[in-house]
Parts: sequence; C-alpha cells; structure tokens
Amino acid sequence: MTTLVFVHGWSVTNTSTYGALPRQLQAQAAAEGIALNVTDIWLSEYVSFDDAVTMPDVVRAFDHALRDLHLHDASFACITHSTGGPVVREWLRAQRERPHAFSTIRLTHLMMLAPANFGSALAQLGKGMLARVQAWAGGVEPGRRILDWLELGSPESLSLNLDHIHGGDPSERNQFLFVLTGDRPDRALYDHINTYTGEDGSDGVVRMAAANLNAQHAVLARESGGAPDTLALNVTTAPRTAFKLIPGASHSGTDQGIMASAPVATVDALLRCMRVHDAKGYRSLCDAFDDENAQRDARRVELETAGPFPARVHIHDPRSMLVVRLTDEAGEPLVGARWLLKAGTPPNPDWMPQGFMLDRQANSRHGHVITFLLNHAMLAGAPRVADPNNSRRTLRAATSSHRPYSAAIEPGDLSGLVHHAIATTAAKDDLLQILAPHQTTVLDVVLPRLVREGVFRLTRSPKPRDFSHPEAGAIVP
Repeated sequence: MTTLVFVHGWSVTNTSTYGALPRQLQAQAAAEGIALNVTDIWLSEYVSFDDAVTMPDVVRAFDHALRDLHLHDASFACITHSTGGPVVREWLRAQRERPHAFSTIRLTHLMMLAPANFGSALAQLGKGMLARVQAWAGGVEPGRRILDWLELGSPESLSLNLDHIHGGDPSERNQFLFVLTGDRPDRALYDHINTYTGEDGSDGVVRMAAANLNAQHAVLARESGGAPDTLALNVTTAPRTAFKLIPGASHSGTDQGIMASAPVATVDALLRCMRVHDAKGYRSLCDAFDDENAQRDARRVELETAGPFPARVHIHDPRSMLVVRLTDEAGEPLVGARWLLKAGTPPNPDWMPQGFMLDRQANSRHGHVITFLLNHAMLAGAPRVADPNNSRRTLRAATSSHRPYSAAIEPGDLSGLVHHAIATTAAKDDLLQILAPHQTTVLDVVLPRLVREGVFRLTRSPKPRDFSHPEAGAIVP
C-alpha cells in the first residue's frame, strides 16, 4: 500500500487545482496492479498568498502535517506541482540538516510536475503593482516572501540547488526524484501584456531548464598564482535526475495543464516513476526519458493557428538558462560590472550567433545576479528546419556554431586604492561546455580584488604627515 501526498503550487486557494489527476492516477494504478487506495491519497492545502509567510514557514507546517498522518510504515510518495517541488525539496534538506527538529518520515518518490526549481521569470512580475491589485481584488495577498524565493537568481533557490549539485546521489539511498514538465504554453492563456506567458522554452510559467535538476555549477576564477586578468573554469555537475518532457502539456489549465487536465502522458509517466524501486531501475528510466526527450526535440516545429491568417511558426529549440553571479574574491557583489559574451578566434562580441540571446533578468533584490535564457541550438549549431507540411519548404536554414565562446568582465571601478581589473576567460575554456539543452548552469564569476599599498603604510618619521590623499602605490601581492 502506498500513501501518496499531493502538494500544490503558489497562490492556490482551492483543491480543485489538482483537477482529475488523483482520480485518474488511482484508476490507472488499479488497472496496473499498483496498491493505491483512495484513502491513501492526501491533498495538501497550504497558504502561499499571505505576505508574511516564508518558505521555511511552509516547510515547518508541512512537517507538522505529515506527522498527523500517522503513516503505518513512516514513508510516503509525493506528487508536487510548480512551487510544491521546491517546498518538498526544502523539507528534505531541513530533515537532513536539522534531524532533531524535523520528523524522520521517509520520502521514497518525489514526482515533481512543472517544478519551479530554479524559479520563474513571472515571479518578479508577481510582486509588481498590477499583481498586488489583482491579488487584493481576489481577497488575498500576492505572497511576496514566497515570490522572493521564486524569483530567478534568488539566494534562497540558489542555495538549495547548489546543495543538490554538490550533494550525493539520492537514488543511491533509495530516494528517487523525478521532474516531469510540459513543453509549451497554452496559447489560449497567453497574456499580451506579459509575454512570459507565451515564452517558447517554457510551459507558460516555468522554463524547462528551470524545472530540470540536471544542472551545473561553474566557477570562473583566477588560478593559484595566475594573472588577475585571466579566469579559469571549474565545473561541477549535479547527480543525474530523471527528467521527462510531456509533449503538448502546459503549466496549468483544464485543457493542456500537466496536472489539472490529467493528460494520459502525465499519468503514464507518474506510474512509470512509481514502479522504480532501486538505483538500477532508476537509471533505466532516466535513459528511457532521455531517449523520449530526444525524439520530442526532433519534432520541434509548432504551427499555431491564427484564424484567417497564416499560422504562426514556433521552433522549439532547446534552451539553456545561465545564472551569472558577479562577485570578487572577498564575496563583494560587483554591481554595475559588464558581462560580455564573445565568439570565435580572436574573440569578438559581434560574432555571437544571431538569435542566441532570448531574455535576461536581474534579480530585484540582488542586482549582481543576472539570469540569461539562451538558445542552445543557435550556440551549438543546428540543422535545417523544414515545414512539417511541406518538407521542401525551409523554415530556417542550417546554422553553424561560432565556437569557441568566451567572456570578458568589465568592472565599474578600474582604479583606486581597491579596485578590479578587466578580466577574460582563459583561452583553453569554451563556455559552451558548461551549457546543456533544457538545463540550468549557475556561473560564479569571481574577480580578483586588487588592493594597493596605499591602503596601509608604515613610516619611521615622527613628524606629522597628512595621508588623507595617499598615493595608490603597487598592488599588494
């Protein structure tokens, strides 16, 4: 017998958000011989629409609610939607880091539908004036503290994700994580004022790359004894996580929503996840999902009907998300520094492929953290794209890669007692190696902090000497 807990997303005020999925899942599980009785399905009701509520508050309350279930074998499986994924992941971390404060209830399977693991571009807009007015009209608050977590490049989300990237493989301790996400927005829900709701590379709310836990942490920093103007690359890759694209599914809605509409593909994928019971089976499902995703990527053209007008063409190239944090060796944020991508040899910013840059958003609380959405196909090179209705018609010609890709970092302060120098990536490093389709890379750019001798001098002269305008002197090694 399996106890299954559903956890919804941000700003939900009614359990109707789960749609038909619990019933469909129960019926299909019974047909396949999986023990999943209706009394074993629990639907969460948690508050994210109160500005005072924080993510740690929700996590504490979640732990308390789990204790009240009195699970007979002290374990459960969980299906989350959107923000529910980060909620449960934060709970898992709290369990590990504070074992005396949190329960020992064991989560066996965490199946995340469209999780905002690296946040959502919409979160920043959700804290705006229009969103606050809409929330007030509905009798609730926007949930500002939860939106802080969900904003792209937030320190809270990066802390959780870096912990995952540098942590052990959960499947080796028989804890299995799965990410299932839709591959396109529901065009009927497109908001013409907010173009993020129709953004290709997302499900209308969460980008595929932001949902995926297959991620990298890269650091660009001066090598020991190296020159201060050259930064070398070091990369850490996260443990492998099962990742499945659900073709045609969107974030929400009763027509295409990955949860509310209970598409057959979602139910089938969830049951495949629940049948995993060991690390070998988990790796096998990871392989199967990867193969299915590759088949989906090969069929990348979407033709959107536009009434009496020609269909709108959407080419679903794989996207990559790059979260860049600009700091120096002392951890000071480099606000105002310029991050410049270059291509080819010699490096030239004008040689970057056309259409590679899709979006950029600075974190509203931490301006030195900027999230870029990049077209991975344009960076890597892509074959010709033909019209699916007429193979002789070319929608986009073949494109070639402009590798190697490098970067220059131009700080705002180039002189003074303490300053930074313009730095470039090492010639041996190609930045494409840290990017992958449908994945996120957190890139820490660490500039050397240059301190001049004038900050501290010793003198043997007993005569009074004014040093209110000191000479900078040489750089302290």
